[in-house]
Amino acid sequence: MTTLLHIECSPRKQRSASLEIARQFIQRYQQNAPDTHVVTLDVWALDLPEFDGPVMDAKYAGLSGVALSDEQRVAWTALKALAAQLHQADVLVFSVPLWNFAIPYKLKHFIDVVSQKDVLFEFSPEHGLRGLLHNKTAVNVYARGMDFSAPGAQAMDFQKPYLDAWLGFIGVTDVHTLSVEKTLLGPEVDQTSRQQSTAHALALADRLA
Repeated sequence: MTTLLHIECSPRKQRSASLEIARQFIQRYQQNAPDTHVVTLDVWALDLPEFDGPVMDAKYAGLSGVALSDEQRVAWTALKALAAQLHQADVLVFSVPLWNFAIPYKLKHFIDVVSQKDVLFEFSPEHGLRGLLHNKTAVNVYARGMDFSAPGAQAMDFQKPYLDAWLGFIGVTDVHTLSVEKTLLGPEVDQTSRQQSTAHALALADRLA
């Protein structure tokens, strides 16, 4: 059985272009692979821990090889449980709106919490840094208000490059991109963009499932 983890990163829900396209992809994927188990992780509904106090102390205790205190162990266990959902999934689907040329702060918070040594990556003098997520497929659905395919616009794109770099760092190299552009240019343009992106999402689901 395939486990598909959908990480929702937009608070707009029914009005979200990234969520709309991601759900179209997931629905078609499930149609093609009915035994797929879908898990949804909404970063806006998560009680993400602040990365300070016991969690921060646990991180540096681990890096130093020092035994964790009871308080640090509880904090680190909660962090590992959150990251475990990434390990358990075969397919990762991220629905990500563009915020200030980058990703929503809730997604950045999630990434900062789970991206830890011996949780999502390892380090050794022999091999250096290596990601710990293996044999995963990622589908990143991006929504942008403007046209980032225009010449020169890529210099302002810190959304896709950041997520691609992070996924590569933690070991995910089979990455597919779906983009919805120009969602702020009026209802007709928005609808056309969503329809085009839906077609691409369905075709991608047909190839992957």
